[in-house]
Amino acid sequence: MALPSLPFLPLSLPAAALALATLAAFLFVLICAIAHATAKTMPHEDAECRKGSAPNIHDPATRELSVVVPSYNEENRLPLMMDEALDYLEKRQKQDPSFTYEVIVVNDGSKDQTAKVAKEYSKKYGSDKVRVISLEKNRGKGGAVRTGVFSSRGQKILMADADGATKFADIEKVEEGLKNLRPWPNGMAISCGSRAHLEKDSIAKRSYFRTLLMYGFHFLVWFLCVKEIRDTQCGFKLLTREAALQTFSNLHIERWAFDVELLYIAQRMKIPIAEVAVNWTEIEGSKLVPFWSWLQMGRDLLFIRLRYMTGAWKLEAKKFCFGFFMSDK
Repeated sequence: MALPSLPFLPLSLPAAALALATLAAFLFVLICAIAHATAKTMPHEDAECRKGSAPNIHDPATRELSVVVPSYNEENRLPLMMDEALDYLEKRQKQDPSFTYEVIVVNDGSKDQTAKVAKEYSKKYGSDKVRVISLEKNRGKGGAVRTGVFSSRGQKILMADADGATKFADIEKVEEGLKNLRPWPNGMAISCGSRAHLEKDSIAKRSYFRTLLMYGFHFLVWFLCVKEIRDTQCGFKLLTREAALQTFSNLHIERWAFDVELLYIAQRMKIPIAEVAVNWTEIEGSKLVPFWSWLQMGRDLLFIRLRYMTGAWKLEAKKFCFGFFMSDK
C-alpha cells in the first residue's frame, strides 16, 4: 500500500536563513579541516645550521648584495636579463670597489638549456660572481627562490625574475625604499618593487576576462592576507639578510602565491615593508596560464589564511646559528 504523499511545506524566512547559516558554518568547518589536514611544510634541509664549504644564510654575510634569479625553461629570456644585470653590477663595482655582489641563478628543473646558458655567464664572470644551482625536479618559483636565498652570501638579497621585465637599474629605487624604513627593527626590512602605478595602462591592454581575474585576485589578497601592499606579485623584492632568514624559514607555498605568503609572514612578524614604483615591461613567454594559475593562487590564498588561523602553520623566530646579526647599515 503506497504511503500518502506529504504536502510540501515551505520554510519560513527565519528558518531558511537559519538553515543557510548552518550549511555555511558546516562548509566553513569542513574547508578548515581540509586545509589543516592537507597542510605540508617546506623542506627544512635548505636552512640547516651546518658549517661547510657551501654558502649558507646562517653564515655571516660576505657580499653586499645577492641577486637570486629563479629560472624555469628560460634559455631564451635569461640572457637579456643577465646581460643587463651584470652590466649594471660591474659598472657599479668599478665606481665603488668596496661594492661586492653575487648572482645566483636557480635552475628549477628546466627541460631546456637554461643551466647551460647560466653556466656560460659563470665562466665569463667567474663562479664567485655568478653561481648556478640546479634542482633535479621543478619545485615552483617559491621553492627556487627559497633555495637561492638560503645559499646567499649578501647583506641584502634581491629577488629578480629571469625575464628582465623590471629594469635592473631600478634596484636603486628599492634600495632607497629600504633606507627610508630605518631604523630597521632587529635588522629586518623589505622593499618591494611595484607595478600598481601601471594598472590603468595594463587594464586597457587586457581582455575583460583577464581584468576580472586580476581584480578578483587583488580582492582575495586584500581580504585574506595582505592589506597594505597593492602589488604583491612583482618579482623585484629586496630584503635584509635577517628579514630573508625569518620570512623564508617560515614559508610554505612553493608556487605562484609564495609572494603573498612571504608578505603575510612579514606583516605578522611586524617587519616594515616599503612599496616602490619601478619600470616594468611585459615580456613574452610567461609561464603563467591566466585561468588555471589564478585558480590555483586563489586556492592557495584561502589555505594560507586558514592554515595559519587553525594552527597548522605557525611562525617561528629563527636565529643565526653562528652568532651573526644583521646591523642597520
